[in-house]
Amino acid sequence: MQTSPLTAELLKVLAAGLLLISFAMLSRRRTQRLITLFAWQGAILFASTCIVAHSSGLTELYYSAALTLILKVIALPWILHRLIQRLGARCATRTLVNIPTTMLVGLVLVIFAFGLAQPISMLATTITRHTLGIALAVILLSFLMMITRRKAVTQVIGFLAMENGLFFAATSATYGMPMVIELGIALDLLVGVFILGIFFFQIREQFDSLDLHHLEALKED
Repeated sequence: MQTSPLTAELLKVLAAGLLLISFAMLSRRRTQRLITLFAWQGAILFASTCIVAHSSGLTELYYSAALTLILKVIALPWILHRLIQRLGARCATRTLVNIPTTMLVGLVLVIFAFGLAQPISMLATTITRHTLGIALAVILLSFLMMITRRKAVTQVIGFLAMENGLFFAATSATYGMPMVIELGIALDLLVGVFILGIFFFQIREQFDSLDLHHLEALKED
C-alpha cells in the first residue's frame, strides 16, 4: 500500500508524542495532571487513527477514532475528574521508587521494547509498522507507573494508559481490532471505572485514605 512520506512522518511524530506523554506520566505526582495527560494520549490516538483510516481507505477505522474521542478524550477523563473531586484525592501521590530511578528504568524498558518489536515490525505490512516499538514501550511504561504508585486512582490511570498502548499496538500491527471487540472493550472500561469508583469510596470510608498499603494490613480471622 502506497502512502506519502508526509503521512508516515506525521505518524512517527504522533507516536513520539505518545511516548513522551508516557514519560511525563511517570514523572507527575498530581492525579489531576495524570488525567490530563491521559486525555492527551487519547487525542493522539484519535489523530493517528484518523490518519491511518485516510491513508488505508478503511472506513471502519473512522468509527474506532470516534469511539476513542468520545471515550478516552471526553468521557473517561470527565469521570475520573469527578471521581477525584468526590474523593478529595487532588494532592500529590507518593511513589514506591523515586522519580529519577523510575525514569532510568523507563529508558531501559524502551530499549527492550524496541528490540522486541524489531522482528515483528519487519513482518508487518501496515504503514504504522515502524511505530510498533513505541506502542510496546507505552505499554511497559504504563505498567511501570502502575507498580510504582501507591494510590488506587493513579494505578487505574496507569491501567487505562496501558490499554491506550495496546490499542496503538493493534493499529500499528494489523490496522486495529474488529469493531465488535472494540465496543466490548469500551463497555468493559466504562463498567470497570464505575466499579472501581465504588471500590475507592469503600477504601476511603474504611481507612480514610486511598493508599493501597492499607489493604496489605488486612488479615483473615
